Amino acid sequence: MTDQIFEYAPAPESRAIVDIAPSYGLFIDGEFREAAEGKVFKTVSPSTEEVLSEVAQAGTADVDDAVRAARAAFTGWSALPGTERAKYIFRIARILQERARELAVLETLDNGKPIRETRDADLPLVAAHFFYYAGWADKLEHAGFGPAPRPLGVAGQVIPWNFPLLMLAWKIAPALATGNTVVLKPAETTPLSALFFADVCRQAGLPKGVVNILTGDGATGAGLVAHPGIDKVAFTGSTAVGKEIARTVAGTRKKVTLELGGKGANIVFDDAPIDQAVEGIVNGIYFNQGQVCCAGSRLLVQESVQDELLDALKRRLGTLRVGDPMDKNTDVGAINSAEQLARITELADSGEAEGAERWSAPCELPSNGYWFAPTVFTGVSQAHRIAREEIFGPVLSVLTFRTPDEAVAKANNTPYGLSAGIWTEKGSRILAMANKLRAGVVWANTFNKFDPTSPFGGYQESGYGREGGRHGLEAYLDV
Repeated sequence: MTDQIFEYAPAPESRAIVDIAPSYGLFIDGEFREAAEGKVFKTVSPSTEEVLSEVAQAGTADVDDAVRAARAAFTGWSALPGTERAKYIFRIARILQERARELAVLETLDNGKPIRETRDADLPLVAAHFFYYAGWADKLEHAGFGPAPRPLGVAGQVIPWNFPLLMLAWKIAPALATGNTVVLKPAETTPLSALFFADVCRQAGLPKGVVNILTGDGATGAGLVAHPGIDKVAFTGSTAVGKEIARTVAGTRKKVTLELGGKGANIVFDDAPIDQAVEGIVNGIYFNQGQVCCAGSRLLVQESVQDELLDALKRRLGTLRVGDPMDKNTDVGAINSAEQLARITELADSGEAEGAERWSAPCELPSNGYWFAPTVFTGVSQAHRIAREEIFGPVLSVLTFRTPDEAVAKANNTPYGLSAGIWTEKGSRILAMANKLRAGVVWANTFNKFDPTSPFGGYQESGYGREGGRHGLEAYLDV
């Protein structure tokens, strides 16, 4: 009997279920308004390069207005009993669940990630974070931060483009639960889901000024961080910008949390279940096109199983479907922007130039949009740029080791410290390795698993502070 190859028929999600307005204003004090200077910019779909909408560019006056609105709202919001704040946050969570399909489509159009990921990973986690922190709102005195912890005031929050709505949830949910008000700036390339969330706040009846959304570029974010009316700064993004923020707030009273870049090590021992490890490797670096701060971008594999593992990995990569992110069969979508694609391309080219061996999954890339085939580099040394610098794309660097101590030394040989993974059947080895790895989260026989009850954050150039879980409350409390 001859082998048959079954082709998937196209299964595109309908764009018709989400209504994208031709233009959006800034969301300040419960209302949408134009930017004071009248400036706008366009947001583009990475998979087609089509313009989705025109968005207001917030300037200095707009930042002032948003901070003033948040300050005015803080008095009433922080005075509410925790049970009352919880009702609003629960309501937001329920609306997010009810409108999850709309939001998944919007996020995929604006970001480029597959609809399968926004639908099955991002949106469930977004709602879960709001549900979780709603539960904390009336229990703060039992969180371990003193008998009567107080909110800080106005939180200025700047989020990235790789998980626009999820990063919003990580920031806004604990801030509201603890009684703070918020001015949030989404990334320039992915503003639409944050603007949709502004409408969710209105639908939930959230008091005016408690959440304000300012769209704009890096200058808008810098103005927000530096504003004297901000009591707390929360930033997720690149290490370079994180360092600039740290310099800006140095010497002020502002509390800061920074969740920055990473170069996570995914360590596979010779007793690991190979097929399971391969799935974890794929999820670790090709999920969201590798545009994940905690991606397992360095694969450390024990020498004795290197060939077997790489053969299985390449077979698996050959089955990944790259293309239209709106198709429910797609595994790997578009790179978020032309700028990001150029950076990925430059770093991958440097890998070849420095002597590493490049292999890319055989796939036909669309002619429009920003695309990069899933890629593996072997023969990588610790001196290679692709082993040291965060690529933020679907590029895996493979290194080998012989002993657990060598694995730890290579894994920790990085200025970052956000994540790591361990693949072995020995529980004792998992615990021993986890204690030695300098990473904020260490996954065992899995990768990229998140839960709102679990804290997340890094060491060294991956930032400081923790988001998620009980620990995530502390950053928004005066303790």
